[in-house]
Amino acid sequence: MASCASASDTLLKTPLHDLHLELGARMVPFAGYSMPVQYPAGLMAEHKHTRDAAGLFDISHMGQLRLTGPDAAAAFETLMPVDVIDLPVGKQRYGLLLNDEGGILDDLMFFNEGNGSLFVIVNGACKVADIAHIQQKIGARCAVQPLPDHALLALQGPQAAATLARLSPGIERFVFMTGGAVKIGGIASFVTRSGYTGEDGFEISVAAQDADALARLLLAQPEVKPVGLGARNSLRLEAGLCLYGNDIDTSTTPVEASLNWAMQKVRRTGGAREGGFPGAAKILAQLTAATALAAGHTDHDTLKRKRVGLVALERIPVREGSVLQSFEGQDIGIVTSGLLGPTAERCIAMAYVATAFSEPGTRVQAIVRGKPVPMEVSTMPFVPTRYYRG
Repeated sequence: MASCASASDTLLKTPLHDLHLELGARMVPFAGYSMPVQYPAGLMAEHKHTRDAAGLFDISHMGQLRLTGPDAAAAFETLMPVDVIDLPVGKQRYGLLLNDEGGILDDLMFFNEGNGSLFVIVNGACKVADIAHIQQKIGARCAVQPLPDHALLALQGPQAAATLARLSPGIERFVFMTGGAVKIGGIASFVTRSGYTGEDGFEISVAAQDADALARLLLAQPEVKPVGLGARNSLRLEAGLCLYGNDIDTSTTPVEASLNWAMQKVRRTGGAREGGFPGAAKILAQLTAATALAAGHTDHDTLKRKRVGLVALERIPVREGSVLQSFEGQDIGIVTSGLLGPTAERCIAMAYVATAFSEPGTRVQAIVRGKPVPMEVSTMPFVPTRYYRG
C-alpha cells in the first residue's frame, strides 16, 4: 500500500500484538506496524463471519487525537471541505484533509464531544504527518493533543450491537455516526457507531493498558471471532469504501474520488461558508463540472477522471495497477483496488477512468497478464450496507 509513512526497519507493535500471536495470526508489515493479515480460519471465513455475526479488528495502528478550545471547530474547518462548525454534539462525520492543490492528504473521522472538543481518528500510515500538518496550520488556534496511549478496536457485523449491549447495557441506543463514553464490562471506553466494513459496527477507543483485557472479553462472546487485514480489505471494497494510499491520495481530489457526498452544501458555491479550504477554487469548479455531467452536459477539461466501481464480466480477478482500455485500445484509466468479492461473488474493482467512460453500464476492458478482461462500470456499494440508523 502506498502510504504517508516514511520507511523504517523497525516495525511498531500494537497493544494486542501478543494476543495476535497467541491466536495464531500471520503478521505482516502495514503502516509501519506488525499487523495480523489473517488468523488460522483464513480470509474467506473471517469475511463471512463478519457478514453473519461479529468480527473483532485491531485498528490500534490508526492515529487518535483531540482538538480543544473554543475555536477548534472553526480552525479545523479551514483544513477540510466539510462542515465542522455545525456538527451537533454527540455526532461523528467523515472528513478530508487537503493540500493546497486540493489533493487528499488523508481521510479521517471526527466527533464532536462538546465543550469545544473534537475527537479525531486518522489513518495509521499518515498520523505523524497529519498531526504535524494540523499543528502547523491551526496549532495557534486550538490545542492539538495526540493520544498515543490509546488503542482502537472495531467490532463489526450484524450481531455486534447485541454483543456489546450484553456487556454495556444501553449502548444499543447509539445510531450510525453517533457515540459517547461508556463502560464495557467495567472498562472505560469511548465508542462510536459506524462501520468500515459496510456492516453495522462500533469503534472502541480504550486506554492501551486495557486493550488486551477488552479484546479478550469481546472474544469470549460466542458471536465474536478475530479478523485480520485481509478480510478488512475485502469487506471495505465490497462496501465501495476507499483505502488511503490506494484509492485516494495527494494526486486525487475529493470530486475525482467521487466523494462529493462528503462535502456539505454550506461549504459549496453559494453556501453560507463557501470555500475557505485548501484547493477550494479547483474543487468548487470540479463540483460544478460534476453537476453538469450528471445533467448530461460534459466538461471533461475541468473534471478529467472519476473513481468508479467495476464488475468483471468474466470470473477473472482484476488487481490494483491493471490498466483499463476502451474497446478501441485507448488507455482510459487504472484499477486502484480489486478482488473476487466473497459476498458479492463477483470480481469487483475500483478504478479511475476518463470521465467520458464513468457512466454506470459503460463497458471497458482491463489488461490482465496481457489479455483483455471485459468489465462494466457499476454503482457502489457492491454489497448493500447495513448501517444502523434507528
